[in-house]
Amino acid sequence: MKSILIAALCLSCLQLSAQKPSAADSADGKVYSQSGLKRTINIDAAVTTSHEVTIRGQRVPYKVTAGTLPVWDEEGKTIAGLFYTYFERSNVGDRSSRPLVFSFNGGPGTASVWMQIGYTGPRVLKVDDEGYPVQPYGLKDNPHSILDVADIVYVDPVNTGFSRMANKDVQGSRFFGVNQDIRYLAEWISTFITRNKRWASPKYLVGESYGTTRVSGLALELQNAQWIYVNGVVLVSPTDLGIDREGPAAAALRLPYYAATAWYHKALSADLQQKDLTAMLPEVEAFTIREYLPALAEGGFLSDARRKEIAAKVARYSGLSEKVVLQNNLDVSTNFFWKELLRDRGYTVGRLDSRYLGVDRKDAGQGVDFNAELTSWLHSFTPAINIYLREELNYKTDLKYYMFGPVFPWDNNGNRTGENLRQAMAQNPYLHVLIQSGYYDGACDYFNAKYSMWQMDPSGKLKDRLSWEGYRSGHMMYLRKDDLATSNEHLREFILKSIPKEGKAAKY
Repeated sequence: MKSILIAALCLSCLQLSAQKPSAADSADGKVYSQSGLKRTINIDAAVTTSHEVTIRGQRVPYKVTAGTLPVWDEEGKTIAGLFYTYFERSNVGDRSSRPLVFSFNGGPGTASVWMQIGYTGPRVLKVDDEGYPVQPYGLKDNPHSILDVADIVYVDPVNTGFSRMANKDVQGSRFFGVNQDIRYLAEWISTFITRNKRWASPKYLVGESYGTTRVSGLALELQNAQWIYVNGVVLVSPTDLGIDREGPAAAALRLPYYAATAWYHKALSADLQQKDLTAMLPEVEAFTIREYLPALAEGGFLSDARRKEIAAKVARYSGLSEKVVLQNNLDVSTNFFWKELLRDRGYTVGRLDSRYLGVDRKDAGQGVDFNAELTSWLHSFTPAINIYLREELNYKTDLKYYMFGPVFPWDNNGNRTGENLRQAMAQNPYLHVLIQSGYYDGACDYFNAKYSMWQMDPSGKLKDRLSWEGYRSGHMMYLRKDDLATSNEHLREFILKSIPKEGKAAKY
């Protein structure tokens, strides 16, 4: 699982290029590229526009503030400007009981674009019902947005979106690491809450992909360093959260995802194929935990008869041949699976969403040429976010919007974010956690998400505040029309249920 984001991370090596700044950018901070060419950014400025949307049949007026807020060092010097978009429902008098959601994406070098115009915001990009690009590019109203029940802040960490370091003397190492990222973002959130007078509001953190690592760590950091206690954390397509699963566990836990993908592509035997997806998967999950994992633990000392028996079942559930499973010592890597499953049909399957098909230069080989789903998503998201911010929200700048930004090297040392989240829950009886997974996500797969939930709470004392939901799509489950509605409704229900009744104390 530690390498699940490699494909996305490779795209983060985008380079800055020289460009004449607009009038709006003649600003406090200067931003330097790796080649020394300069652009400017206003470290502390914003523009506000007014809009309305119909959500669940109800008219919802709202305003959007798009701008930057400073990040300061220990001496109070400005070291970066963080870009954000803040969505507030307008016809709300008292915001003391109005939930406030902070939304982060992952990478770790990606901006908040994905969930902002793909999932929870009042405007979503135009795609077909399964999430594939269509032209002309653009946006449409989102009738499922959670803006009816909560205000939302989409945050772009340093070197993503329009966020930048203040000058060439600021070191990236201050920001680019698991714990560095958590520390400065917690400080920034405190600043945002103070400036916008939201200390009384119930607060929520939503993270997707690496953003789940981010918000899991933030839950505890906000409590311990900023004295901010959140009501809920939502993990959308979570990473491993620093929870160890090397060896047999890592190999075994992939099988249910393989089975889901094979079922989608009708690559399973007739008896499995005729079952519904969610009726078939429990059988695979039970085999994974009770037979497959123990067999892998025996390694080379597993008897020949038992090895053949296990290989036959793995082949049955994965859609691969028994011969291929045996050739891989019962441990089939994801890279090979994406290449092998539909090799005879001339296609590869997507990494982040296995519903997407790719075409390689040759059918032979051990891995795919490209990630079909990510290419597709960039195709539709990039024009839409630039149209939205620059034209609809009237944020004027010549800065490039970084879909993937330069944030490397990234320091992964000391990742205990799963344990951090457990500790935050233990300290805060109000804190609830919702996990959302797509069955066809091969990077942050659904069964590993369940495993993280199980391992995060070994005592079982917190399980009444932990919940999981699955969807018939991939990493960005909300791109599928049906799942956009269902996943937002699950969020809405989670937020409303995790707000305690007035006067109910936070105690065990």
